[in-house]
Amino acid sequence: MENRYTFDAAAVAEKLIQWTKDYFSKAGEGTKAILGMSGGKDSTVAAAVLAKALGKDRVIGVSMPQGSQSLNEADKICEYLGIKMYTVNIGKACDGLLEGIAAAGEELSKASVQNIPPRVRMTTLYAIGQTNNARVVNTCNLSEDYIGYATKFGDGAGDFSLFANLTVTEVLAIGDYLGVPYQWVHKTPDDGLPHSCPDEEKIGFTYAELDIYIRTGVKPEGYVHNNPDEGLKVDKINRMHLANLHKLQPMPSFNV
Repeated sequence: MENRYTFDAAAVAEKLIQWTKDYFSKAGEGTKAILGMSGGKDSTVAAAVLAKALGKDRVIGVSMPQGSQSLNEADKICEYLGIKMYTVNIGKACDGLLEGIAAAGEELSKASVQNIPPRVRMTTLYAIGQTNNARVVNTCNLSEDYIGYATKFGDGAGDFSLFANLTVTEVLAIGDYLGVPYQWVHKTPDDGLPHSCPDEEKIGFTYAELDIYIRTGVKPEGYVHNNPDEGLKVDKINRMHLANLHKLQPMPSFNV
């Protein structure tokens, strides 16, 4: 199958801006948007879309470093976009929760510990958002959602999503169309965890390969991390997608 997929960034960006205006026209007069500002591509482009659609005074960015974590230029991005920014250090909140769980006699897995900060960040966004009559933005994109690269009830939560149907490649193109500085749009993505490494190093295939597969069905060639023992890239993509569908689908419920 040939890769014949094309993307009109200008047309989609303008439709996205109009969709955002329409969504907020039904949310109530003066309703604002609030989002976590990690300094990464998704939050940066999302903030640019919101500022364009709603006006700078109706967008709130919140940087939430954990302990000594850096702001990753989130302050500079918010200043450039002209939006209000809060900085809330979640280090003590995370430490307190871990101490409380340990005192109860439970030793958490590494994955559980890593997922606490994203969930504390979402709690923070909803707290500040409710006080400011603001809807919480989900900044995950289709590529990350497809392989489950988000924390359930953490960065995977929100009131509305701008990029749920847009791949990483498409989000970058929209950022370029909006004129957001290149170094912020094309910053190497990572999970933001202490001692983190770039996403693509961790998962073993590129977002470009994943995006082509999602849009055209063209399978990425080769092995994960170029290691035959880890299996084919396409097989890992499919495994991750199936294993993480619970993050995307409605909660199963018993029907009498």
